Amino acid sequence: MNNLVFGKYIPIDSIVHRLDPRAKIVALFVMIVAIFIPKSWWAYLFLAVCLLSIILLAKLKLGFIFKAFKPMMFMMVFLLIVNCLTLKTGYVLISIGTFAIYSDAVFNTLFIVVRLLLMIMLTTCLTATTKPLDLTLGIEYLLSPLKVFHFPAHEVAMMISIALRFIPTIIEETMRIMNSQKSRGVDFEEGKLKEKIQAILSLIVPLFSVAFERAYELADAMEARGYIPGADRTRYRNLEFTFKDGLLILLSFIVLALMILSRIYL
Repeated sequence: MNNLVFGKYIPIDSIVHRLDPRAKIVALFVMIVAIFIPKSWWAYLFLAVCLLSIILLAKLKLGFIFKAFKPMMFMMVFLLIVNCLTLKTGYVLISIGTFAIYSDAVFNTLFIVVRLLLMIMLTTCLTATTKPLDLTLGIEYLLSPLKVFHFPAHEVAMMISIALRFIPTIIEETMRIMNSQKSRGVDFEEGKLKEKIQAILSLIVPLFSVAFERAYELADAMEARGYIPGADRTRYRNLEFTFKDGLLILLSFIVLALMILSRIYL
């Protein structure tokens, strides 16, 4: 549980941290589209090199990024098992009696896993290099054209930002409750399946209670500071779009174009 790093902001002085959040959000969506286009391993290797370069520019430790992969390992193994049981196309890789594992099952799973890992790297890099307040401002600005249709852009941006900020908070509370339950003799690791389910249930109830309590405290704090949804407000700090931000968006579209070309010619 403590390996979850999504939503944590890492205060480091880097060129990626100083970029405009609007540019980073646009580049994120463009790169996510680019991830789903190619069918060549060389194209995915190129994407991985690009993302690793961004992580190095952001001065983030690779171990921090790799921690975000651990919660996905169970889903990846489950996906491999399901594909091996359902996909019966391609050539046989392994045959055990009447059971056979086909090439398409393995390769399709690998493609899905690589795409998931690349998306996790992107989103983790965004949340680690962007302050929650800046992320809120960026999302609100990008959603502002929808105000013509009376879309609550600010409220939606605020909810997304609060949800991202609550992820590490809930994780910390979960670890605190688990340690408290362990001190009372609750075992989360060993025992029968029924005992593990009971241990998890003893964790869920206080966790929900703490989550609602934090939500009420946040609502009271916002109300005490005069927050009114939909009201006009001024900004202490305005976002400034620079040449580096435009260059980031341009590079993301170049990568997207290269992925389209790789889909056609590779």
